[in-house]
Amino acid sequence: MAKQEYTDYQKSVISGYFNNLDAIMLQKVAELVSELYVAETETQKDRLWQRVLKAMTNLKIPPAIADHIMSQRDVQVLAKNLQDWQKGKAGK
Repeated sequence: MAKQEYTDYQKSVISGYFNNLDAIMLQKVAELVSELYVAETETQKDRLWQRVLKAMTNLKIPPAIADHIMSQRDVQVLAKNLQDWQKGKAGK
């Protein structure tokens, strides 16, 4: 299979995505917080918490913090940490 050649536009889109990956992941976690508040079944909540874990991994959240959040499975704890993460990213 030949190597994929990208146009300059495609390269700029790909570069922009990876340059903003932290902001994208923070937005995803914010959306997950909202979805967790309205989730009705345990199955829905389990799936959402697994997505939260994946997003935290992508954000490179320290494992101790991620483990604490996942053990609590409390939306308010997640929301508070999200606020802290957003403040931290804004300062960079």
